[in-house]
Amino acid sequence: MKNIVFICVLLISTCVVAQETTSKGAWLEKWENSKNYLVGIAEAMPEEHFDFKPTERQMSFKEQLLHIKGNMDWLSTSYFTDTEFKREKTELPTTKAETIALLLEAFNNAAAIVTMAPDESLADTVDFFAGPKSKLQILNLLHDHVTHHRGQLIVYLNLNDIKPPSYSGW
Repeated sequence: MKNIVFICVLLISTCVVAQETTSKGAWLEKWENSKNYLVGIAEAMPEEHFDFKPTERQMSFKEQLLHIKGNMDWLSTSYFTDTEFKREKTELPTTKAETIALLLEAFNNAAAIVTMAPDESLADTVDFFAGPKSKLQILNLLHDHVTHHRGQLIVYLNLNDIKPPSYSGW
């Protein structure tokens, strides 16, 4: 499966053009940039601050990253494959490098799954806990969720007097 993911990601990165004209193509281009930006944020935080949380009720920096990863795994698997998503308890990574590797894997897996979804399937309606949604709406949710938590992580960096990487949009 990892070889298939690698090949799909390679194809995605080499086939992306300056201007995408399909919803899926535009999403995949933005997804790649989102991945690179979030990984830059994760790399900016020193490993000794991966357990930092601004208040007791908030997730730590590492927990935020793993939450983002879990959401990507759930949404992409549940709504773009025939595989039943099973939330499994796994050991948390102990290092910054392991955490970033898991995050990269989740981004790449989601991209590979979405790449294989037929364009016309984005209009399909799926059952979602918030009510029926189109797969296009699920794609938007995938991206919005990353953006939401990435914004929180930027605050975590700033609270530690660490300059976040420059924003990269499209």
